[in-house]
Amino acid sequence: MTPPRAVVFGIAGTILTADEKAFLRDADPLGFILFGRNCEEPDAIRGLTAELRNTVGRDDAPVLIDQEGGPVMRLRPPIWHDAPAAQTLGNLYLDDPDRAINATRALGSMFGAELLELGIDVDCAPVADLARPETTDAIGTRAYSDNPQIVAVLARAMAEGLQQEGCLPVIKHIPGHGRAQVDSHQVLPHVSADREALQTTDFLVFAELCDLPLGMSAHVVFEAFDPDDPATTSRTVIEQLIRGHIGFDGFLFSDDIVMSALSGSPSERTRRVLEAGCDAVLHCSGELSEMIDVAAAAEPLTHASMLRWNKAQSARIPKSGYGAGHYADQLAELLTS
Repeated sequence: MTPPRAVVFGIAGTILTADEKAFLRDADPLGFILFGRNCEEPDAIRGLTAELRNTVGRDDAPVLIDQEGGPVMRLRPPIWHDAPAAQTLGNLYLDDPDRAINATRALGSMFGAELLELGIDVDCAPVADLARPETTDAIGTRAYSDNPQIVAVLARAMAEGLQQEGCLPVIKHIPGHGRAQVDSHQVLPHVSADREALQTTDFLVFAELCDLPLGMSAHVVFEAFDPDDPATTSRTVIEQLIRGHIGFDGFLFSDDIVMSALSGSPSERTRRVLEAGCDAVLHCSGELSEMIDVAAAAEPLTHASMLRWNKAQSARIPKSGYGAGHYADQLAELLTS
């Protein structure tokens, strides 16, 4: 059986069009990612996730979403529970580490329970980037702390909470976005810090989390390793740094390839990303013409990528039986006690 194509696609709206169905059936992507534009009420989302999987004929096709808390939440009140930004939890850690860890784990479990009920089984969280004075607002309060150990502890708690409810976490943005002074959605960031500084700060966090199943690359140039290409399209960074020094052997998604940090056509970007060593391309715009171009360049998952993907699936823990409301009450108590 041919493996699925090494790409995760977003779609345009709340329902699949006939053209999207026909394209996705032929393209056979690994999975899908949802955004606010795709999410209305719960029954509609459940119907959409089921239809997406039915279109490719795989009940286990992953459906991703960015549900971090704070400024990045595709599912929001009043239908879904509110959640604090990572920075709030990092600040709590300074006063009461145990309470912060438990609150972060409860948050992850709350999200996991909510997402699984909708047919969404991968959360693109936690953010494991460091908060620094120069950090772009595109990261901002999404970062837990400027302290690598605090970030590593809280990011792991978030990941464990998600996994506890059967939802896989995606650590991002490997090998670190915290030193980027500009938004990679708009322009390509360059980081000039030397290797020693990076290895004892930004990279240290991801090394502490290297056993987690899924990761997402950073569209950031690390001049000390590769002065030309961002991590996402740099074989040097992926092989020597992410797979080598950091030791991450999980399944590696690219960040969204239509962000302005990257250049070239969608197909050119796709080829560079996969040739550099990412396991799968993330394409989020929902623009069908771009998706067709991406699919033309995206090959089926390699044998190594399939092994990583199958290993990631084994990291799912059966649901505890508690609902999202249980964890929301737990989180509220921890934040206010």
